[in-house]
Amino acid sequence: MTEPRMQLEHKIPSASILDLAKLRQTAIQHQPYDYVIIPQFIKPQEFPEIFKQFPRVAKGGSWPVERLKYGEKFGQLVTELESDALRHLIAEKFAVDLAGKPTMITVRGQGRSKDGGIHTDSVDKIITLLLYVNMEWPHPGGRLRILRNGTDINDYADEIEPVQGNLLIFRRSDHSWHGHLPAADERLSLQMNWMIDQSSRDSELKRHRRSAWLKKFFGGY
Repeated sequence: MTEPRMQLEHKIPSASILDLAKLRQTAIQHQPYDYVIIPQFIKPQEFPEIFKQFPRVAKGGSWPVERLKYGEKFGQLVTELESDALRHLIAEKFAVDLAGKPTMITVRGQGRSKDGGIHTDSVDKIITLLLYVNMEWPHPGGRLRILRNGTDINDYADEIEPVQGNLLIFRRSDHSWHGHLPAADERLSLQMNWMIDQSSRDSELKRHRRSAWLKKFFGGY
């Protein structure tokens, strides 16, 4: 299903923006579901330029990354996220077969008071990766919580601050509940999903593109 560790390590580039070694060395958590949190997954020396080049969007919601403008360094980040090195590492850590599974990347730029509701992610997603790119975050809301159930936002096992390249990866399941308290401010995040198949990816992207078009021309939220 996955490649041997020595072969995997050989494929990880030393000049990476991402700290793949930190991900490899961090133990996966299994309660209340499979997840891992990595502080500063974007290397600290690389983070200021990624923050500078992160696509700014004036409206809420998720935006397909291919519809946005960004600089060369952010483009390198996208390339590394879609690399075989990261895919093999996550497949090994979560004991899941990601061979041939398509990826989808969206970004968010604005937090809204209605965001953060408790959910598990859709069934067509296998793995969800969330990467946070705020320089700082002074708000009590907007900190994603790993929840123990689908009803109580305050019953959580872990919480991640949306700053400085912090990373959350989790395996989607019927009980992979997560959410956060409201926070209406600029909240920069990138989400990447490995999807079950190409048709699911195409359908999800079509929905995001339609939503982006409506927000652009009609100011919809």
